Amino acid sequence: MERFLSTWLVSAVALSVAAWLLGDHMSIGNSGDSTSTQIIAVLVVALFFTIVNSIVGPVVKVLSLPFIIITLGLALLIINALLLLLTEKIADLFDVAFYVESFGWAVLASIVISVSQSIVGAFVNPPKRDVRVYRD
Repeated sequence: MERFLSTWLVSAVALSVAAWLLGDHMSIGNSGDSTSTQIIAVLVVALFFTIVNSIVGPVVKVLSLPFIIITLGLALLIINALLLLLTEKIADLFDVAFYVESFGWAVLASIVISVSQSIVGAFVNPPKRDVRVYRD
């Protein structure tokens, strides 16, 4: 449960960074909403994104493993963009404002999200060090 919560919060930050960097090409929440409403929208979209990436993502990646190997991992960009667009459709079903302009912007957003998740995840979940105490 702790891992899911940290992944959810890291995804929320990464999605916010991507929406901020991509400007009008990707948005979360409505521009006229209050700050608290926009934060709730980001958290809800991040929840959908985390669920999609933890349930649908591994299945799609296993099924497309030959293509991932042949393209030396570049197929993962396409898969991540499609998962982001799936998140957009799910958010639309729940009337949560989340918008990605096109597939090309979804690819760029998935790159920004992946880099942001790596950076933020390094701070949230730092690598564990093997600390050994030697006694004489």
